Amino acid sequence: MSSKSASYDVVVIGGGLAGLSAAVAAAREGATTALLQDRPVLGGNSSSEIRVTPHGAGRFHAYARETGILTELACEDRANNHEQFHNNGWTNSVWDMALYDLAVKTEKLTVYMNTTVQQVYKYEERHITAVTGYVLGAETELRIEGRVFIDCTGDGTIAALAGNDWRMGSEGRDEYGESHAPEKASSDTMGSSIHFRARDTGQPAPYRAPAWAVSYDDPTFFYGHNRKPNDIRAGYWWFELGTPWDTIHAAETIRHELTRHVLGVWDWIKNKDPLTRDKSANYALDWIGQVPGKRESRRIIGRYLMTEHDVQQKMPFPDEVAFGGWYLDLHIPGGLLAPTSELPGAGEIISPYGIPLRIMIAKDIDNLMMAGRNVSVTHAALGTVRVMSTTAIMGQAAGTAAAIALRQGIAIPDMPEKGISEVQQTLLRRGCFLPNVTNADSLDLARMAEANASSEDILVTAEPGKDADSLGIQRSQWVPVSGLLERIDMWIANPTDQPQSFFAELHNTEHIWDYDVNRSEEGNSGKPETSISTGQIAFARLVVPAAYTGWVQWQVRMDGDFKEAFPKDGYVRLDLYGAEELFWHRAASLHQGMPSASELDTGQLRSHEDGRTMSLRVFPPQAVFGAARTISGVSRPHRATNLWRSASGECLPQSLELNWRKPQQIGTVELTFPGHLLQDLNRYPAFFREPDCPRDYSIEAWDGKNWLVVMDISDNYQRHVSHRLPEPVLAERIRVVVHATNGSTEASIYEIRCYEI
Repeated sequence: MSSKSASYDVVVIGGGLAGLSAAVAAAREGATTALLQDRPVLGGNSSSEIRVTPHGAGRFHAYARETGILTELACEDRANNHEQFHNNGWTNSVWDMALYDLAVKTEKLTVYMNTTVQQVYKYEERHITAVTGYVLGAETELRIEGRVFIDCTGDGTIAALAGNDWRMGSEGRDEYGESHAPEKASSDTMGSSIHFRARDTGQPAPYRAPAWAVSYDDPTFFYGHNRKPNDIRAGYWWFELGTPWDTIHAAETIRHELTRHVLGVWDWIKNKDPLTRDKSANYALDWIGQVPGKRESRRIIGRYLMTEHDVQQKMPFPDEVAFGGWYLDLHIPGGLLAPTSELPGAGEIISPYGIPLRIMIAKDIDNLMMAGRNVSVTHAALGTVRVMSTTAIMGQAAGTAAAIALRQGIAIPDMPEKGISEVQQTLLRRGCFLPNVTNADSLDLARMAEANASSEDILVTAEPGKDADSLGIQRSQWVPVSGLLERIDMWIANPTDQPQSFFAELHNTEHIWDYDVNRSEEGNSGKPETSISTGQIAFARLVVPAAYTGWVQWQVRMDGDFKEAFPKDGYVRLDLYGAEELFWHRAASLHQGMPSASELDTGQLRSHEDGRTMSLRVFPPQAVFGAARTISGVSRPHRATNLWRSASGECLPQSLELNWRKPQQIGTVELTFPGHLLQDLNRYPAFFREPDCPRDYSIEAWDGKNWLVVMDISDNYQRHVSHRLPEPVLAERIRVVVHATNGSTEASIYEIRCYEI
């Protein structure tokens, strides 16, 4: 047995998406960092060993994808990976290599693979000094010393070994009054899963299950209890076992039992189910996971315990460093052993909410942080924060905070008060998004500049396409505005032989995830004063002639307080509903910053078809894509479009320019482009590059007579880029010239920043 030792500023244990993001973030902020991973690949549940597709807020909310390091990885993978991740089971090793490549090439980061931490050493009771681990296959004991430790093990192993308080199971409803908590506290947890993948062999592929596989013979088990084998190629989230086993200490038992069930389900699909037998005739099992992906085990108690109330009420936290937006997804205890996979009361859609740094700082150990599914939340709140895209940005936040704390000499427990502003501003600069924080970076020279452009697009028409949706349920379209609307037209189809009517409402809305539904009743439509407090600023009942398809005009009439309530810059929400026989056509193409939603349940909206735009025309035209929006402080659609787009019909190249009253020394230019915001990772195809993302562009400075090219960039597909200029330039004007995109005919930029160095 050999032994090795090393010392670092930050030590991250666990190489899932949370741990990788934490380690990369800490190293990029200047801390020498170690990442210890107990598997041969990075990525945790998202890796090719387990193959769970990363999900997050973007699954339900348009333009809510988690950005930063995670999107950097996603852009890289999608541009170079031949496989689309349709669902669980599809991830391949190209994804693994994208993660590993980032880790290996990150300066100041050292990666230890196949290393299981077994012991924690402390100085007194509240300070960890080192961890020791065993390197599998190398007969080597490793001792790693550090100043700050970040537990990203998922199981909270480091916190437990260090003696920090933790919970496992579910709080009772009486403890915090959470509606999604069980009536009585229990040790039950959500279960673990393994997945499979099947391939079409092009010829009959018989299958015979081994004798030890579970035998399934009852169709009701699948079709009566939310366990439908819809996609025979890969699956399924409901391959899940936990209770009565402990998801930590009985992990091997769970793995074996899950394997028995997976083989039994495949036997049902191939040989017994009349709905799948023929479809699966040529399919053969290609891969079966043998590392259970865990949903829940220990939750480390931190400086704040986040509950479902914080999530539901979108509590504004002064130490906000991340956000979530997955629904309250609490799986029924027992999984495959439970009578059903439906959990009554679960599944509540939650619009994006802030996550505080305090849930990532351990309560009892002063130099221990955590990120991932082991953060300080109740069981009910874990249902939304546990998904990997959310845990990844929590990891980036934790790593960033750790490095800044060391650089500034601030104790980790004091960071939520003494260091939070720098953490927040650093995260924003690195491409992350915080719902309640905007760019206030005093070093960003762009904030002092005036922005203009070679051309600016305006909103006039979203031309109709072929696809259409019934107005039997509410359909909503967010409309960016720069002033009062006088008329809105919608392309509506009435295929019946009778005139049909529908209701139209216009609501003042806080942002594009404002799903408050306060539907008017026809009887009080003549009493606008009763509706202004709910955000409604206009209402009408519109008639569509028989056998008609075309524009339906709405002359929007607003008086008095309603005109005052109309936003001068921001969004209004157009709601149509009330006629199953009528169909609102979707726009022929995606329009950036103009998402739509549809009614999921009564009074509950969610992003519609990934937020695709519905057809409309507005009068007068709205100036909502101006150059000044790139220095708004927000780098995605939220309370406004926050996007510059060149005028439709104008040829490239197009340019965005910053002007100062006096010369500025500029050494770094940072840009945020469109890309990977609209939908979840598994919705993007193989070899995907965002069409609206600039591909070839130059950075130019004005010398008083001419524009001088200071940097040329080609073949870009990343959303967030930082360019250190070869030599700093002293200039009153600087511009970015977009020569070509990855497909779009317009140039688009969300944010530009400039720094002296």
